[in-house]
Amino acid sequence: MTTLQIVLALLSGGVVGLSLGLIGGGGSILAVPLMVYVVGVPSPHVAIGTSAVAVAASALMNLFGHARDRNVKWPCATVFAISGVAGAALGAALGKTVDGAKLLAAFGVVMIVIAALMLKPRRGGDDPQVRLDSQSAPRLLPPLAGTGFGVGALSGFFGIGGGFLIVPGLVTATSMPLLNAIGSSLVSVSAFGLTTAASYALSGLVDWNVALLFIAGGTVGGFAGIGLARDLSARRHLLSLVFSAVVATVGLYVLARGIFAFF
Repeated sequence: MTTLQIVLALLSGGVVGLSLGLIGGGGSILAVPLMVYVVGVPSPHVAIGTSAVAVAASALMNLFGHARDRNVKWPCATVFAISGVAGAALGAALGKTVDGAKLLAAFGVVMIVIAALMLKPRRGGDDPQVRLDSQSAPRLLPPLAGTGFGVGALSGFFGIGGGFLIVPGLVTATSMPLLNAIGSSLVSVSAFGLTTAASYALSGLVDWNVALLFIAGGTVGGFAGIGLARDLSARRHLLSLVFSAVVATVGLYVLARGIFAFF
């Protein structure tokens, strides 16, 4: 890697971490286009595999904090994650068979969809005491397993964390409060990322140098984002609007660059 690429990888990782710390999500969806168009990773498949490593590392660091604060509903989170790992393994296997240019164009579409989801206010459920046990299993297991598998498949196919899909999925399946859904979602984000990363790494499709630089930059950016979030807490909705516009714009750019691959 050149010195310029090292700097760009650190800065790009910082952008991802800043987003995660500032608005609690969305950064991982930018990792792939940043790797391809800014850092210069030549293969979309390598970019997806490498971003999965960075996403998993970031999620694990955040999970420790939420677990310490007891925000994680472990039984529900575990079922969702286990089902999602199966989906992520399938999605990653399918993603590697798709032409890189077509995969990148489809990724642009996903970015636009996620940008739209970011505009929708996050709402939690009204059952803070929800728990998965022998009595609630017939009611909770089917939606947890089904939603987990579907979200995991998308996560594995595109190499994204999937938090904006996991959080509402957990709320819908269990009616748990938003804070618990955010904390519990990190179990799945970590598991999906590790599954996707392992699949791509076994195929030699991970650039470990870029991954480490993204993680280093993301750590610094995350601390900065958390600090800014405290100062700009009254403007979080505005920040989400701005960031969703950025994600949608980048998604349109990625789609425009790759759409000709379908013809």
